[in-house]
Formats: sequence, C-alpha cells, structure tokens
Amino acid sequence: MPSFSRLFSYVMRACRPAYYQIKFFMVDFMRWVVLMMCGLLAACQVTPVQKGATEPVELTAQQALPKWQSPRARDHQRVGQIMDMRSRQVISVAQLVQELATTPVLLLGEKHDNPDHHALQLWLLDALAAQRQQGAVVMEMLTVDQQAKVDAVQADVRQGTVPADIPAALNWHKGWDWQQYGEFVSHVLAQPYPLLAGNLNRDALMQIYRQPPVLKGVESTRADVTQRLSAQIRESHCNKLPEAQLPAMLAVQQQRDRTMAQVVLDAPKPALLIAGAYHTRYDFGVPLHLHDLQAAAGTTPPVQQRVLIFAEADQEIDAGAADFIWYTPAVAEKDYCADL
Repeated sequence: MPSFSRLFSYVMRACRPAYYQIKFFMVDFMRWVVLMMCGLLAACQVTPVQKGATEPVELTAQQALPKWQSPRARDHQRVGQIMDMRSRQVISVAQLVQELATTPVLLLGEKHDNPDHHALQLWLLDALAAQRQQGAVVMEMLTVDQQAKVDAVQADVRQGTVPADIPAALNWHKGWDWQQYGEFVSHVLAQPYPLLAGNLNRDALMQIYRQPPVLKGVESTRADVTQRLSAQIRESHCNKLPEAQLPAMLAVQQQRDRTMAQVVLDAPKPALLIAGAYHTRYDFGVPLHLHDLQAAAGTTPPVQQRVLIFAEADQEIDAGAADFIWYTPAVAEKDYCADL
C-alpha cells in the first residue's frame, strides 16, 4: 500500500503541488463592480480572438480579457483561440459567452497550477453574470465537510465582515495553492449565490480506497470509460502504481466525480463547476455521472450541460472530451517522475 502522503496527493488531484505557505491577501472588490457595470457582451458585434501577446485584447471599450501570466508557449499559434469542438471552428469570445449563458450546467476544466486558467475563469464568471443571474458555483477544491464554514464565511462577507484570514476561516486545504484560487474564491464569497463544496473529505476517500463501493449506472461503468480512467491513473503515477491497487484508485476517482455530479444537480441553476480538466471530460468524467444520476431519478429531459476546458496551447485534447477548448500559454514544464 502506498504511503498516506502519496495516496492523498493523488486523490485530491492537486497534481502533486508543493505545499505552499498560505498567504492571505485582500481582493479589490471594486474592480469587479466596475466590470459588472460594463456593457453587455451580447451587444458586441465583432470580438477579436485573444492573441499570444502579453497585452489584453479588448472585448469592449471598457472590458478586457486578462493579461497572460504563464511563461511558456506564448508564441504558439493556438494561444488565445477558442475552439468549438463540435464544428472544429474557432469562435469569438462573445460567441462563447452567448452560448454558455443559456446553459443550466457549465463544467469548467482547468490545469490547477496555470494562473491563466484561474484568471479566465473569474473573467468568464463576470461575463456570464452580465447575461443572467448565477445560481451557484461548485468547486472541487472544497470538501463537503467544509460547507458549514464556507456558508458562515459567505454570510459574514455579504454583511461586510471579511475575515482577517479567509483561508483559515474556510479551513482551506494547503494542497490547493491559495495564491491560485484566492481571488476567485474571495470574489464568489461576496456574491448573492452560494459557493458549494463538491469534493469528498479525507476520511471518505480513505474509506473508498479501503472498501471500494459498487458504482451504479450505465455510462460511468462502461468498459471503455474504466479503461481510459485506468490509463490516466497509471500515467499520473508514472506507470509505477502496482496493478493490485488500481481498482481502489479507480473507485476513488469515480466516487469523487459522482459526488461532484450530485452536488451540481442539487445546486441552484445555472450551476458552474470548477474542477481539474480530467474530472470535467465527457469521455470519463462528471458528465457521465450526471447522466447516470438523472437516469436513475427518471429526470426527463436531462439537464443541459456544456463543458469548457482551459488547455495549454501545446496540449492535445480529444475531440469528444469537451464542447469548447480555450487555449492559453503554458506553465513551466515539471518532471514529477524524475525523483521517483
């Protein structure tokens, strides 16, 4: 059996991040007030595609996309492009926002350590808020046992009482770099809609690992799905994971996806999920569990969903994995297997 620290680093899907010193910083909420007062994106007739430069591309005279922060692949031809994976056509930012604004369930997949992904998520959340009222935001980075603390902090922030240390007040897990997520979380805490925890806590994950439950459903249990997920788990463990441990690790991954899917279904709509890209994929992630849960409940018609994955420009994404891919520069390459 692997050491607890190695197991937990996988099941939390933090891509083996270093444990950062939590550093609190206040968010300038007035910046987002100004953004929300800008003109509606739907009024834009022509919107340029974001290019591979460090300067933002103007969406309107007042509202701009964030500047690139990641250092690698900035000159790649796909940087800034938004690909509609259904038509295989590049679309504008305005086209993307207009379609996503009508979607009851939106799944946003990210690379956890890419700051451009976090910046675009926050920008998109504001852009959608200009089109319709948000129902809820669900995050993989929060576990269900943190929900009471999240609710309490959100109630305080709405009343103008911001905790001196937001990560501590939330019991934020150090495996998720607060410097990556702090601005987004702080913004959502101040909104009228709820911030919901989508992940299982440590005790639940360890129980699943020790005694994997039987997963129910048609789509999520298909042989091709479990094969794809198993291959991904092997790769994430540098192909050194003993095969005997693979069923338990597969169960952990799928039960986390099942939990996120249930939270999203129960959340006020429109609901937006922030999670790692693997969790949001149509071919083996949360969408399959959304299908199975609704089929079991007899939900007809099923809730419409869209998947947008933020991907680094030199990354290849399977055509059936998402509805849209938004390409960004890449973070510095790291060989996580070098020291194993």
